[in-house]
Amino acid sequence: MRKVLIRTAVICATAAAAVAVTAFVVRRRRRINGRWARAGAVLKELEEQCATPVEKVKEVADAMTKEMHAGLESEDGSMLKMLISFVDRLPTGDERGLFYALDLGGTNFRVLRVQLGGKEGRVVNQQCEEVSIPQDLMVGGSDELFDFIASALANFVASEDEDFHLPNGKQRELGFTFSFPVKQTSIASGTLIKWTKGFNVNGTVGKDVVGELTRALQRQGIDMQVTALVNDTVGTLAGGIYDDNDVVAAIILGTGTNAAYVERADAIKKWQGPLPNSGEMVINMEWGNFRSSYLPTTDYDHALDAESLNPGQQIYEKLISGMYLGEIVRRVLLRLAVEAALFGDNVPPQLEVPFVLQTPVMSAMHHDTSADLKVVGAKMQDFLGISNSSFKARKLVVQVCDIVAKRGARLAAAGIIGILKKLGCDRPNMKRTVIAMDGGLYEHYTIFRESLLATLKEVLGEEASASVLVIMANDGSGIGASLLAASHSQYLED
Repeated sequence: MRKVLIRTAVICATAAAAVAVTAFVVRRRRRINGRWARAGAVLKELEEQCATPVEKVKEVADAMTKEMHAGLESEDGSMLKMLISFVDRLPTGDERGLFYALDLGGTNFRVLRVQLGGKEGRVVNQQCEEVSIPQDLMVGGSDELFDFIASALANFVASEDEDFHLPNGKQRELGFTFSFPVKQTSIASGTLIKWTKGFNVNGTVGKDVVGELTRALQRQGIDMQVTALVNDTVGTLAGGIYDDNDVVAAIILGTGTNAAYVERADAIKKWQGPLPNSGEMVINMEWGNFRSSYLPTTDYDHALDAESLNPGQQIYEKLISGMYLGEIVRRVLLRLAVEAALFGDNVPPQLEVPFVLQTPVMSAMHHDTSADLKVVGAKMQDFLGISNSSFKARKLVVQVCDIVAKRGARLAAAGIIGILKKLGCDRPNMKRTVIAMDGGLYEHYTIFRESLLATLKEVLGEEASASVLVIMANDGSGIGASLLAASHSQYLED
């Protein structure tokens, strides 16, 4: 009898344990299923809010065209500055001599020297050096930033070899590409309106940026004159036209974004003074500041904007440029970590650091074609401190990248279509129309680039899109600045 009781007790205990294990498994399964349900809901919401169907793209394009017209009417008529560049003479191919360029446009700047040989020699020789700007100089004082730049230029000049020839008795001449909003007063002077792209240098807004650079060059003992002040898009446009006469506009899609195009001078209603002999003027749109109720935005975008150095400004740039795409993805992943425990019960601390996920890392994850998405896993561990991520989580990360990148690409395409509409180049049977493109985002983020081009074709239609070409203009802004320095040289009348 005692043995029977013991055997019964063992059986009951085993059954109870089995029930407990089953209950635990059920609870765990429900918890996991609940996590994925919440993650799916967050992803679906993101997809809906970022949607850019054809009609939405057309609405954004029409709004861009409307703002372009308004910006040409008056100084304060539009959020698009539509700045007059004072470039009414673009390169012809006849330019000769040794010219320099300084291209300041983001976290790096480039210094170039270019030997031009006219129509026969074209660009005979060129050299370029890229320099990273320390983070503290991007938000420090004016003298410190410009002295750092002038010092790098001095070192570059000192390294010049015999392949470059400056005629005796002539001063070195520089084209200065300054990729921030400037109100120009001549081809070689202009006052800074505001900083963008993470810069906020003290004591510079309202100052002549050529004067700031000239004083820094003098402090470094460099005898060099700035003969052309240009925006990066204006420089890219000049470089593009030097290579292809059918270029009508230039777009930068990199750390930041902007556009410039060739406008009829008589269409610039706010123009004061005599119209240029050429009848044309290059307009620097400063399209990064475009905004419209038609732009599809999310809570992530609004929070990013509110916490930025320039809240309420550069809204378009914050949706489509390389500086911000990775940060938008990080914010989405952080919500997934908090609300759906996507990466475990604890939120990875690195995921809470603003801008820790940069767009090149986002691109690498987005382009991962490995069966187990091992690149995604490695990048998440290296940059976000997320180890042992599941395949399902890695797949969801790629989906977030896809939604954010394609929204940016399609909205960038909408801006290009807006320019084409303004120029009357959006219809079938038009002449060959070329857009010069520069910037690492477009060049290196393949899915972004392919989505942009596909959107142009989808919205313009087969016939109209067949005459529109987007060509890479590598280093276009730097080469273009040297070309504009040459076409505005102080020695042209010699």
